[in-house]
Amino acid sequence: MTITSLAFLTPGNFADDDPYTGLEETLQLFEYGERLGYDGAWIRQRHLEHGVGSAAVFLAAAGQRTERVELGTAVIPIGYESPFRLAEDLALADVLSRGRLQVGFSTGMPHADILGDLVHDGDWRSFDLSYGRVARVVDNLRGDFLGGRDTVIQSPGNTQRPRLQPHNPGLVDRIWYGGGSLRSARWAGENGLNLLSGNIVTGEGTDDFTTAQSNLLAEYRRLRSSARVAVGRVIVPFDSADRATRTRYQEYAASRQARTLAPQGPRRTLFAPDVVGTADQILDQLSADPVVSAVSELRLELPYEFRREEYEQILHDVRHLVAPELGWRPARLEAAR
Repeated sequence: MTITSLAFLTPGNFADDDPYTGLEETLQLFEYGERLGYDGAWIRQRHLEHGVGSAAVFLAAAGQRTERVELGTAVIPIGYESPFRLAEDLALADVLSRGRLQVGFSTGMPHADILGDLVHDGDWRSFDLSYGRVARVVDNLRGDFLGGRDTVIQSPGNTQRPRLQPHNPGLVDRIWYGGGSLRSARWAGENGLNLLSGNIVTGEGTDDFTTAQSNLLAEYRRLRSSARVAVGRVIVPFDSADRATRTRYQEYAASRQARTLAPQGPRRTLFAPDVVGTADQILDQLSADPVVSAVSELRLELPYEFRREEYEQILHDVRHLVAPELGWRPARLEAAR
């Protein structure tokens, strides 16, 4: 096992009556992760919740607060997005960060019954809100000229051929799909996207999470053997935590254990157990995980509703006590001291 890229994914929590403080602390967490030497800092996009509703806006801000770290979003539910307008926002944030965005998508519309009519005009239930809509965003990011060869637009000071602006041709190669099923992994591979796979997959022909995720990765690599693949795990070391915090971590993991014992719901959703304990215990679990052993990019998924100081302690312990034992080295050694 050799991990060459280490990133973290944070939910971006904030209090209902004080969103600024939570969002500012998340930006500070991105800065802290960069100082530790992490290769990537990722944000979730969440609607109607105490989290970031627009990853592009947040990452534009994060790009001004960091210099080196990759800035990712996992994932943008495509059902709520205009393919062209989202492409514009992502392209602008990417240029402002000097080409550091890593953009993850998923299909679906969480809270659709509440939000669908607020986002779309007409019968949105008949719209293509699945893979085709993701493909339209990707096509827009390619920056092809719009209209015919003679099509131009007039703007103050110049005449130009129309296309998405600003245009950074490298962004289209930094698009990811959050795949949890064989179908989604196959689609990502066929359409040239990188693959994100976390701690939730669909049980297809098996009740075992590891087997299902291994099958998913094998299907993707059958189509794209050299593309980037990142695997996420909820990892919570408590080596430098105090006794009360250790107890809280253990209670958190215990509250989520039941869902890992059998497929959940009609889609047979499978959950990976949280990896909680001392660094040595975590290393034993990760070393025994055949999926983690098969990839070079590991994404630390931070739990929901933890405090900033707890997130920092987790990042610190993973960076110093866990990741080096997996073969990882920080991109800038001086930044990690």
